[in-house]
Amino acid sequence: MPTPPALDELLAGAHVVSLPMRVKFRGIMERESLLLRGPAGWGEFCPFPEYGDAEASRWLASAIEAGWEGFPSPLRTLIPVNATVPAVAADRVPEVLARFGRVDAVKVKVAEQGQALDDDAARLAAVRSALPDAAIRVDANGGWDVPAAIEALTRLADVGLEYAEQPVPTIEGLAEVRRALQSAGIAVLVAADESVRKESDPLKVARAGAADLIVVKVAPLGGVRRALDIVAQAGLPAVVSSALDTSVGIRAGLALAAALPELPYACGLGTVSLFESDVTTDPLVADDGAITLRDVSADTGLLKRYAASPERRDWWLARLRRVHAHLAPHRRSLT
Repeated sequence: MPTPPALDELLAGAHVVSLPMRVKFRGIMERESLLLRGPAGWGEFCPFPEYGDAEASRWLASAIEAGWEGFPSPLRTLIPVNATVPAVAADRVPEVLARFGRVDAVKVKVAEQGQALDDDAARLAAVRSALPDAAIRVDANGGWDVPAAIEALTRLADVGLEYAEQPVPTIEGLAEVRRALQSAGIAVLVAADESVRKESDPLKVARAGAADLIVVKVAPLGGVRRALDIVAQAGLPAVVSSALDTSVGIRAGLALAAALPELPYACGLGTVSLFESDVTTDPLVADDGAITLRDVSADTGLLKRYAASPERRDWWLARLRRVHAHLAPHRRSLT
């Protein structure tokens, strides 16, 4: 990326918010985020707490790209999106789906800690009952080991799965699961998420033949342009997803989806529907299964209403200072 803006410039346009969630997602009921206002627009810096400062620097690079550089020219302006069903009880599935309106694809969280395969099966059955013709994909976030993943996907395939996202944590495990499913004639594709965005070499999974497709998220990969490079060099179909972002972060995901040469799958960019509120008065939510590409601006009133506590604001600003020190101009190319 170009030379990063000075820390003082970032701090001058920084706002820390805490947004309530409608349902628990990744174990949280409030999503904290640091928003940055730059000359080109708004950027979002919201790495989850488990990210160290060096890894979080990619999230900051993405926010700076959005606020100080802007996005590549789009190839399309209508982006199909999937609904996302967290690891809720089966009887809550209709309530969750209702917030997304009409959709043609649904991502369902599975392998939640403290739950059993029966819970996953019931959740998927409820989704299939509500949407008989929708494409359904599951996301385990690496929550199974190889034998458990093979057992689970063999059983869950009965509802008709489009693909399984990160069923196991390692690249070697993904390859093993993929081979086992193919040998058994189970038509479930394997998608890599964490094995792309959390690896020092995001192309390793493609070189290993461990996945049929990759899931790409703008913030963890360092911005739209770097994500485009990764997709091009991986040579695999890509699904654009998000990291539980406000509409500011979703705008960056839409920019990636709009700039990809091909967009074969509905994108995981509908997660604003999981929030009780947003930072803009005109949120980027799906209408009839798609989001129209447009810019968004954070609203001053909403920034004030959902401002984080002074203690949490100080925590995020301290994190911003530390992470900024890890930024340096570098080539976007991975070769």
